[in-house]
Amino acid sequence: MKGNELPLIIRASHVELIFRDLGKAREFYVDTLGFNVTEEDEHTIYLRGFEDRMHHSFVLREGKHPGLGHMAYRVESNEDLERAERLLTSLGIRCINVERPENGQGRAIRFQDSFGFPIELFHDMEQAEWLLQRYALYSGARVLRLDHFNVMTPDADAMARWYMEHLGFKLTEYVDDGGKMSAAWLRRKPSSHDIAIMSGAGPRFHHAGFYVSDRDAILDCADIMASRGHYANIERGPGRHGITNAFFLYVRDPEGNRIEFYTGDYLAAEPDFRPVVWRSDDPQRQTFWASPTPESWWKEASPVNSVLED
Repeated sequence: MKGNELPLIIRASHVELIFRDLGKAREFYVDTLGFNVTEEDEHTIYLRGFEDRMHHSFVLREGKHPGLGHMAYRVESNEDLERAERLLTSLGIRCINVERPENGQGRAIRFQDSFGFPIELFHDMEQAEWLLQRYALYSGARVLRLDHFNVMTPDADAMARWYMEHLGFKLTEYVDDGGKMSAAWLRRKPSSHDIAIMSGAGPRFHHAGFYVSDRDAILDCADIMASRGHYANIERGPGRHGITNAFFLYVRDPEGNRIEFYTGDYLAAEPDFRPVVWRSDDPQRQTFWASPTPESWWKEASPVNSVLED
């Protein structure tokens, strides 16, 4: 299906991670890293950044199987949910309709994509107080919003092409490895990416990237983490990526999930934007400058759960 038949995906909207110990997750993400709590109960915590106007961009949920619950994209309208369901069904992908999948959120379609990743598409979500100028509340990394997802799959080239053909994603950067893409950065919003796809054992969830205002927010976050006893949770950085040009810091939560604090990438709004091509042997593609990347960053990632239980 081409053109207007494709669902209009706006952006990466929120991510759900599953934890065996929700209390430790709350201490890490709220008390240390400074995410804002919109709502919480005994089993679920809904978080957002200071720029978010929606109910949540990050969900911490208690469960027996830690790792990724799902990645969610917002679509332009509820009609786009119908388009998505027709398209996915025609591709042989099972979809389930969920009327209220999370607090503050309307109807959603959930499915496992052709590469095993749990995806949610939705349109309706309650508005939340905009905290951008509530500077007295800023703490931790001073997180503004969710920016992107990063995943690992055995065939990054095939997955990237599937997302471009069937979900309308656009290619911004990729690593050329003998004529195939060994990694690809794809976007829906007009920035460097909404999802990055890397070659590796999978399906596994590598990280969620959260946008912060500037490099000082990242450096201050590292100081705060160290002073609260979480110095060992800093995995990589600070530094600058070659790909996307972003300044970064990677941290691991108490159950091993990885998130990135991220700032300084670029606008990619032009319709004739030419993807940036990197050689697979270029050492500056991942790290323009920083300390060497640890083996854990290349080899470790979170397992994914299924969203197909009715």
